[in-house]
Amino acid sequence: MFKKPDSQMSSSRPNQRWIIVLGAIGMLVTAGTAIYSLNQVRGAGEETTSSPSVTPAAATTISVSALGRIEPQGEVISLAAPSSIQGARVAQIMVAEGDEVRQGQVIAVMDNRETLEANLAQAEAGVRVAEANLNKINAGQTGVVEVQESEVNRLRVQLEGETNTNQATLARLQAERRGQVGSQAATVARAEAEFKTAEADFQRFQQLAQEGAISDSELGSRRLTMDSARERLNEARANERRTIETQDQQIIEASAIAQRNTRSIQEQINQARENLDRVSEVRPTDIESARAEVERAIAAVTKAKADLDLAFVRAPIAGQIIKINARPGETLAQDQGIAELGQTSQMIVVAEVYESDVNQVRVGQRVDVTSEGNSFAGELKGSVAQIGLKIGKKDVLSTDPAAAVDARVVEVKIRLDANDSKKVAGLTNSNVIVRINI
Repeated sequence: MFKKPDSQMSSSRPNQRWIIVLGAIGMLVTAGTAIYSLNQVRGAGEETTSSPSVTPAAATTISVSALGRIEPQGEVISLAAPSSIQGARVAQIMVAEGDEVRQGQVIAVMDNRETLEANLAQAEAGVRVAEANLNKINAGQTGVVEVQESEVNRLRVQLEGETNTNQATLARLQAERRGQVGSQAATVARAEAEFKTAEADFQRFQQLAQEGAISDSELGSRRLTMDSARERLNEARANERRTIETQDQQIIEASAIAQRNTRSIQEQINQARENLDRVSEVRPTDIESARAEVERAIAAVTKAKADLDLAFVRAPIAGQIIKINARPGETLAQDQGIAELGQTSQMIVVAEVYESDVNQVRVGQRVDVTSEGNSFAGELKGSVAQIGLKIGKKDVLSTDPAAAVDARVVEVKIRLDANDSKKVAGLTNSNVIVRINI
């Protein structure tokens, strides 16, 4: 066998080592390139998934996020007095904030209750008189004379009711006068105290100015303060006089109206008595007339009861008193409610879902809710209960100054689970972050 020389074998060994080293380096470079490319692909995929505005059509969105607010089921109801009694004052508040109330429970009583009760009593008395007249005519035991006597009685009842109403009106006006006069007197007293203080300060500073201890400008400032206090005092006294004159005039006018009405009814009574001497028997049409009088009197009672019921503000539904906006003695404005009522036994979340995302939302989808302002800890659970049918502007604004405040959204109502609903029963209108799992 042929054998290579030793020198040739020794020269080939270094070449083989270099080939092995170069091969290993090439494998490492290839592996590093593959790993780098794989990381780039993964990073691009994650970035695409997290951006809601650049989601490809074929990608699958895990959840829809939105801002929302917590409120009771059925929203918060503002309990107000009927518009027909605007100007009446609140006489009594029957509940406190946080109270649970039942449907129909009285929340507040207005100060016109006594007048309306007197009207009802007058109407009920009118029914009794009218029924008595009808019974007498049907029994054939009476003639027109008795009818006229009943008319006199009816007018007497009317006079009594008118008198009670007038007395209630005068009592209310006198009470208002006492309250307003007292308030004006307190204002005058306060203005007098301020003027006396300012006057004393000016006299003291005037003495200091004469001694050269203060400047003329500072003395002038004290004089201006004293003059302003004097003007306020004069204005308060003028207001007091004007208030007294106005209230006295109202009382005089009310008294005059009462006297005029009383004289009118008294004249009707006198006329009815005179008719007793000119009538002799009951005509056939008197029965129908008496029946109509009964029906009219019953209708008057029905109306008086309805008017009296308006003096009581009642809860239209069962729920919890969230806030009381009025106090006894206050006059309600036309748009002011006495109290706010909500069904806090079941709280919901109203989420404002972007118009572009609402097509992915379905009734029944599970929802995770967190607090935007840390008003509660952890997550609340719930499910989509209703999807709004109208697109509008956002009501719940993000704290992000770059957020789009004029974005178009759809309100989605989310019913919270029972346990989580109890946790936030006292957090009406709290802002939350909603994640709808789709």
